[in-house]
Amino acid sequence: MWAGEGSMAVARRQCGADLLQICHSPFTDETMRTHTRGAPPVFFISLLWPLLTPLLLVVVVEGAAAEADPGGGIPFMGGNYFGHPMLYFNRDEVEEMQNAATGTHRDLAARIREAAETMLESPAEYLPPWNPAQFSARWNELYGNNLALLSMFCLLYPHRVGALDLAKEYMERMAVQPSWLVKDSPWDEVPVAHSLVGFATAYDFLYEYLNKDQQERFIQVIGNVTREMYEKSMKRAWGFQYLHNHQPTNCVALLTGTLVYMAQGYLQEAYTWTTQVLTIMEKSLVLLHDVTDGSLYEGVAYGTYSTRSLFQYMFLVQRHFSINHFEHPWLLKHFAFMYRTVLPGFQRSVGIADSNYNWFYGPESQLVFLDRYVLRNGSGNWLAEQIIQHRVTEGPGKPSKGQRWCTLHTEFIWYDPSLSPKPPLDYGTSQLHYFEDWGVVTYGSALPVDINLTFLSFKSGKLGGRGIFDIIHMKKYKAWTKGWRNFNSGHEHPDQNTFTFAPNGFPFITEALYGPKYTWLNNAALFYSGHLNSCFQPWTGQLTESCDSKWSKYKTGLAADAQGRVEAAMERQGMVFIRGEGHSAYSPELKIRIFQRNLLLLHPQLLLVVDHIHLDPHGSTKAMSTFFHNMELPFQSTTIDGVHGAFVSHGRDKYKIFWMDDTGFSSEGVTNFFSYPTGYTFNGSNYVNVTMPLRYPKTRVAYILFGPGIDVQSFSMHGDKQRVNIYLVTNDNTYTVYLLTSEVTNKPIFALVLLNNQKIVFEKAALKDSSPEEVEEYANVLYDNLQHVKPVFQQVERHVLSKALNAASFRKIAARLLNSSDKKKTEEVIEKMFAKTQSKTQDGDMVNLGEKLSESLPDIFAQIEVTEEKKRQKTSGHIYEDSQEEGKASSQVSDRKGAFVNGRKYKEVHMVTTEWSRGMSDTVSLVRMFLLLNTAIFFLLLGVILTRFLKCRTLNRQRVLYTVLLVDCSVLVYLYSSCSHTQC
Repeated sequence: MWAGEGSMAVARRQCGADLLQICHSPFTDETMRTHTRGAPPVFFISLLWPLLTPLLLVVVVEGAAAEADPGGGIPFMGGNYFGHPMLYFNRDEVEEMQNAATGTHRDLAARIREAAETMLESPAEYLPPWNPAQFSARWNELYGNNLALLSMFCLLYPHRVGALDLAKEYMERMAVQPSWLVKDSPWDEVPVAHSLVGFATAYDFLYEYLNKDQQERFIQVIGNVTREMYEKSMKRAWGFQYLHNHQPTNCVALLTGTLVYMAQGYLQEAYTWTTQVLTIMEKSLVLLHDVTDGSLYEGVAYGTYSTRSLFQYMFLVQRHFSINHFEHPWLLKHFAFMYRTVLPGFQRSVGIADSNYNWFYGPESQLVFLDRYVLRNGSGNWLAEQIIQHRVTEGPGKPSKGQRWCTLHTEFIWYDPSLSPKPPLDYGTSQLHYFEDWGVVTYGSALPVDINLTFLSFKSGKLGGRGIFDIIHMKKYKAWTKGWRNFNSGHEHPDQNTFTFAPNGFPFITEALYGPKYTWLNNAALFYSGHLNSCFQPWTGQLTESCDSKWSKYKTGLAADAQGRVEAAMERQGMVFIRGEGHSAYSPELKIRIFQRNLLLLHPQLLLVVDHIHLDPHGSTKAMSTFFHNMELPFQSTTIDGVHGAFVSHGRDKYKIFWMDDTGFSSEGVTNFFSYPTGYTFNGSNYVNVTMPLRYPKTRVAYILFGPGIDVQSFSMHGDKQRVNIYLVTNDNTYTVYLLTSEVTNKPIFALVLLNNQKIVFEKAALKDSSPEEVEEYANVLYDNLQHVKPVFQQVERHVLSKALNAASFRKIAARLLNSSDKKKTEEVIEKMFAKTQSKTQDGDMVNLGEKLSESLPDIFAQIEVTEEKKRQKTSGHIYEDSQEEGKASSQVSDRKGAFVNGRKYKEVHMVTTEWSRGMSDTVSLVRMFLLLNTAIFFLLLGVILTRFLKCRTLNRQRVLYTVLLVDCSVLVYLYSSCSHTQC
């Protein structure tokens, strides 16, 4: 460019002349040395480029994988197992964990140590009984839960005197039990699942500390219980009722037992069990795509029960089968379900559905899991830290004895100390959040307890959540689901259009938690209609109300269609407006056209609730009875200027509620305490009951609730056909509220508030409520993930066969591999295989013996697939009965549809290993070492040529060097081929 057109032409002509002279001149030695000095390197580089290309591609691909690891940083084992532990980590990582216990994980280790020392101080209190009658006499999940914790302690502190002995005795006591079921609940495998997870985890962690006899006996116990769980998975409801807490709980137990059993060489049964558990859980995870807000319909408490096992499942299938769920859209939003439901003070959570005061399991383990594998921003670690710091140690909210320690080991494993605890960006300010699937709105979550830091929640949604409800009613995923038979809403409450209120962080209006499924226990309304059959005649509650069962009605009839709807949720200038519609949650015979509940948070300590009831003509509904609960403190009645109310006292502070209808009438309330029947955790609930007459066609009732910082001096209301006007005067402000309640109005607003001289408008805006599309080719998504199983088992098979050292050990290993096959055929195959090992040993060819023996073995996994398909076809024509309630699944239930789904494969499953997978044979390790060494030598020689020997004038020296380089290249090609063959 800089030389110009003329100079370029001259240069080209000169270059052509020089080349012509070279081509037509005789080659002298000097000429040859001059013009061939750079040619061999170019020639060799061109020759070796096909060899170098795959190596460079591997480097590039591995670099990209490290930058965006689809497996969340969890190493894929690739079927390479060499001893225990292997479930969550390898033997080589134990020392790192022990070091972490005194360094980065010391706080977590201190909690593990404190728990274990408590057990060591009072072993009789924590050890399972020897007597089977005592073992099965009560709900016994604590045995499995505490054993996992104890085994982790032994692994971290192996020199603690008495710890290993306690763990071994613990396992001995569990091993002698004829059954891990609870006597009074023989239909429920959940306690068995807890025991199996704890026992199998302890076996994996402590394997090297067990003697040979214990190793053999305990693996047989694991195999027997896992086999029982597999058989029950085809009969019990948890095998086909998706997104219910029993399913991940029991399935992760089945998977944990299966993986340990597989590692011991029992491949046939383990393959069957693995396919079954993945079929169940992968279906659930496909269906979970329809839950778009990260919630779980069973509420926060039971949600932690589900995620305790669901997150273990996600970790295990990534580690052992390279099935990645860490980009699941539900998982990406699940942190909001944990963060937006915590009350101020970090000690309680929203108590929607069956619940205690906060979380059943964790949630610290689940939060560090989310942070490490999903969020990567420190928010999960921060919230876990806050919950730990504020944990209740005595009184309401204290963790139960059987559940408090069961997630400590996974919390330790999943914690990433490189993620410094960091609160979300909006922490410190009250935020409004709408869970569109769950039908729940929260405001003011995860804040410290302080004046004017208030929590508010509201519930009005579809039964089971929008995702499940629409799957059922829109008949989505028809190959897998058949209505409510495949789901379980037994833990839900009749709670549409209900709310809770905690001004200053104090729980003023609370849920009634885990109790009978009565509408009036849920801050909801009952209606008076004498002719309807109901639990509390003449009062009628919501359709899902259950009179004589611990579980809600949801399967059939009108209850199956029950739903509420959030119509508005917005914040304007520090005020919050929420509206819900709940008439579809009640019987149509009540002739209720509209049951609208409006919440207006006018001030952090002042909440206005307005119920709007529009009756159809010719109905018999004459009155409405509403309830407001407080689990801990009693209500006391009060009256001011003829307006009735009630209050609870919290120290010197009083939290009050008053009510009035749109005619100015205020009825006297009833305050009382309801005692729960025997069998529930809680004693009961305090409540105030307000009964108001209804007029045709419309009635409005307003309730004002306020904290000690507010003094209401005046309260009045009146209305017309389209709106209701409410006038409030407090010690600091005057509020005039115009609430438009009619379904058709001439103004595009929900409400207008005049605060002194300020106007706050809540304009009409439709909330997004569109159901997501069915997952495309969902059956093939399942099929694709199932393809990850067989290659892993084939790799395990190779490794197991390569361990045979003599005739006895070979026969034992082969018998384990074929333990489900025909005995006569098994013996014949074993003898043939053993003869092959003898011939190979004599020939000295033991390099790939395991692989060659595997080729001589019958394709046991194909046989299993054929057998399972026949079993599925045999049972598919049966007629089954659904379980009558959540805990009593009929033993006749079976749903094997989709166990082996025909369809296209999404991708080929590649068996790869990582540095963490130390299961490489000596041969493979040597090949890898020589490959790396020769690669280094090759590039060293190439570098020498390009830098130093180009200047050498001795052609013979260059020829020698090129010869050496060519020989090394040949060796490199051979090693690369060998490495590719052995998958190193």
